[in-house]
Amino acid sequence: MPSENDEAVSARILAEAGVREDPKYFRDFPSDEEREVLTVPQLIQGAWLANDAEFFASVFTPDGSLLIQDEELRDREEIHAFMADGFAGPLRGAHVAGWPLAMRFLGPDTALVVTQGGIVRDGEEVVAREREIRAVWVIVRRSGRWRLMSHQSSPIR
Repeated sequence: MPSENDEAVSARILAEAGVREDPKYFRDFPSDEEREVLTVPQLIQGAWLANDAEFFASVFTPDGSLLIQDEELRDREEIHAFMADGFAGPLRGAHVAGWPLAMRFLGPDTALVVTQGGIVRDGEEVVAREREIRAVWVIVRRSGRWRLMSHQSSPIR
């Protein structure tokens, strides 16, 4: 189990970003390092909730990539532009919801996370079945902070 001090690390990271920690999000991943890695998807969820493209892009490494729908975005600037367009248009008021299914450390500074969830449109309460996805996250530690290197999602249905 994480110690009180280590639990504070994940809570502090989220609080600094203005994201409310959801302790249930950690599910079957209670170790200190797992909790810290899983702040990355929670930061992305927070950026979606705020419809904040700048915040969203800042979670990625500068050379991070995002494969979303038919778009392959290859750096933080492309990611920011895509999400800014989305939040100003068809994604206005939408947010994402999800939870981790699997995690594997590929090295001391690299983690692979699989999540399930999807987009919740403005005015909806839950992810519609036709928008359910599984996502693969490559999360890396850079300068002592976990960042999103690559994210790819695929529809479940």
